[in-house]
Amino acid sequence: MNKISLIIRKEYKERVVKKSFILMTFLTPLLFVALILLPSWIMQLQDSTKKYIVVVDRTGLYRDALKSNGTYTFDFMDKPADDIRREQTGNENFTALLYITDNLAQNPQGVTLYSEKQLNVELKEYIENLLGKQVEEQKLAAYHIPGLKEMVESSKTQLDIPTIKWGADGEETEGSAEMALLIGMVSAMMIYMFIIMYGTQVMNGVMQEKSNRIVEVIVSSVRPFELMMGKIIGIALVGLTQFLMWVVLTLVLLTAGSLAMSGSIDLSAMQELNTMQGMSVSEAEGIATELYGMLSAFNWLQIGLLFLVYFLGGYLLYASLFAAIGSAVDNETDANQFTLPVTLPIMLAIFAALYSVRSPESSFAFWFSIIPFTSPVVMMVRLPFDVPAWEIALSLGVLILSFIGSTWLAGKIYRTGIFMYGKKPTWQEMWKWLKY
Repeated sequence: MNKISLIIRKEYKERVVKKSFILMTFLTPLLFVALILLPSWIMQLQDSTKKYIVVVDRTGLYRDALKSNGTYTFDFMDKPADDIRREQTGNENFTALLYITDNLAQNPQGVTLYSEKQLNVELKEYIENLLGKQVEEQKLAAYHIPGLKEMVESSKTQLDIPTIKWGADGEETEGSAEMALLIGMVSAMMIYMFIIMYGTQVMNGVMQEKSNRIVEVIVSSVRPFELMMGKIIGIALVGLTQFLMWVVLTLVLLTAGSLAMSGSIDLSAMQELNTMQGMSVSEAEGIATELYGMLSAFNWLQIGLLFLVYFLGGYLLYASLFAAIGSAVDNETDANQFTLPVTLPIMLAIFAALYSVRSPESSFAFWFSIIPFTSPVVMMVRLPFDVPAWEIALSLGVLILSFIGSTWLAGKIYRTGIFMYGKKPTWQEMWKWLKY
């Protein structure tokens, strides 16, 4: 055991001081926080210049619909389009010419936007929304039914059914199927990424030591099995270190970035933007409060602990197989031939997770969360949906036993394969190594 601990420390120290490890450890949280805060920052930097739109309305029906505000100025003129184009050429304030030739309730194609430059989507959608509301009112008025508009407005209903979970003590907490889906898929994808990333590190490390003949010196002092276990556990600790640093740095950067931006946010501009999008400030605050309530309904301690357990269990299972492959081959070309059967189950787990997240209580989801090669990914998808404790215990038990068995089998291949040079192994030869 003392020799394994020495190998663990060696593997750990070698990797945490690498430039690639340091760079990815600090760069990944920065990129993640940037993705979260960038939209808010862009919102503050949005173009504040007023948009000047000349309107030629041959019908005279849409003057009341196109009202100027702090961002858009509509100037109605009664001139030919060619004259307006000549007059506005070179005018930096001119944005577009809105030309309405017919009643849009009868002919939706009777409107065109002209501009010298390509118009942005925001302006186009804003004008479409204003004219669309006016056209709706025209069509309703054409029925000549008193109060029809009010009746239609009152009949519009958007259902948002709340989901309430009953606790064992009768306590009620608000849930969210959509949030559970998001949490499950993010956790599953992270497990998948970590297993592939750190499992292949084990394989590449074994191949490098074998090709450099360093392993012949090392095994003179330790047994091959001890070398394999030390390498697997050492790289697992590297992965846990990097993951925990990602979490801490992300929280620190996210808090610092939020505080820095809170003092510079133009609340009036945000309020105007929300108004344009049909959302008031109070509604936005209500959504934020509702989101917090949804997040607090999940057992984050259980999800976090089981994430670490399934990460370690899945990694140890696959890493032992990757170590066996690394010991049996000399180059990446041969390695690709043997890694495909190993990586197929974890790829299958992603597809199983996509189905299981929509039906987490189905037999399909249950069995794929028990099968050890897919359980680390599929079970993480099911956890936010309150999986029974006995299913979690069964899944973990099978995963642990499978890891022990795969490690024993991989050790038999490893102890023979690390001394094989210059010969491409076959599946038949590797099967014979298991019998030695």
